[in-house]
Amino acid sequence: MLRYITQRLFLGIITLLVLSAISWIIIELPPGDYVDMYVEELLGGGGDYSLGGGYIGDVMEKNLRREYGLDAPTHVRYARWLWRMMKGDLGLSLEFGEPVTEVIGERLLLTVILAGTTAVFAWGLSIPIGIYTAVRQHKTEDYVFTFLGFLGLAVPDFLLALWLMWVSFSYFNTSIGGLFSPEYLNEPWSIDRVKDLLKHLWIAAVVVGTAGTAALIRVMRANLLDELNKPYVITARAKGLSEWRVILKYPVRLAMSPLVSTLGYLLPFLISGSIIVSVVLNLPTEGPLLLRALLTEDLFISASIVLVLGAMTVIGTFISDILLVLLDPRIRLMNN
Repeated sequence: MLRYITQRLFLGIITLLVLSAISWIIIELPPGDYVDMYVEELLGGGGDYSLGGGYIGDVMEKNLRREYGLDAPTHVRYARWLWRMMKGDLGLSLEFGEPVTEVIGERLLLTVILAGTTAVFAWGLSIPIGIYTAVRQHKTEDYVFTFLGFLGLAVPDFLLALWLMWVSFSYFNTSIGGLFSPEYLNEPWSIDRVKDLLKHLWIAAVVVGTAGTAALIRVMRANLLDELNKPYVITARAKGLSEWRVILKYPVRLAMSPLVSTLGYLLPFLISGSIIVSVVLNLPTEGPLLLRALLTEDLFISASIVLVLGAMTVIGTFISDILLVLLDPRIRLMNN
């Protein structure tokens, strides 16, 4: 078991290094950079630098690139960023003029809280409903939950968010946007601010997790139906075990393996896949910040957030590997 965990940790570190290099190259591919956009906007756009026939613009670009460290080749800048990152420094935001760690700090915390809450919501509903619909196959309850599941998959998350906002404004004269009330938006963390966050958090978790919950219900149901028809379940019934003990003893554990294996991409999907929802609900998470950084070509914020998404994928995959070993004895035997 220890050797298995060590191997997964080593592979996770290698994956993050490769991911950081690939994400840096992809972010660098578009022509131009933040300095080009900034100087063009500052001097009126269109490249018409009326003072000095463009000389001032050229000098300004050169000075800004030297100040931001953009005058070096891309591989040199990547090596510098990687070295600083190992010391806990993710660089300086070109747009905000602040360290990246300060810009993404609270947003990252709120993103992790929202992703964790959404994952608990999705799994907490999908597993019992999936078990129940598999046991009640072709019954009325199965058809009802199947219909609701397909409805959850068909309705886009941002459309559900817009509908909930309309209902809250029209019938309750209140706003469900954001994760904090206006009076707690820029306040330091306290017990009252945490309580205010919890009051707003469940709405965002329901909206972001609806489609994922519907998909997980279908996966759980299909896997459990496949397990219930296997010979070991028939043998357990023949020995006189109660029906729920027969179902929960092994079939449920084995049917959960595909769900657990999806944890690796579930956590980053809750961030990258909910950017539109975050914009609609005005959520202070990493998704809208990543979109803004890509549009303004803020290199260090873009690369850092992509690296965070990769880290969440690696962490989620590592957790799913450990859970799979605990759930499925066949995997334990393969890794002994």
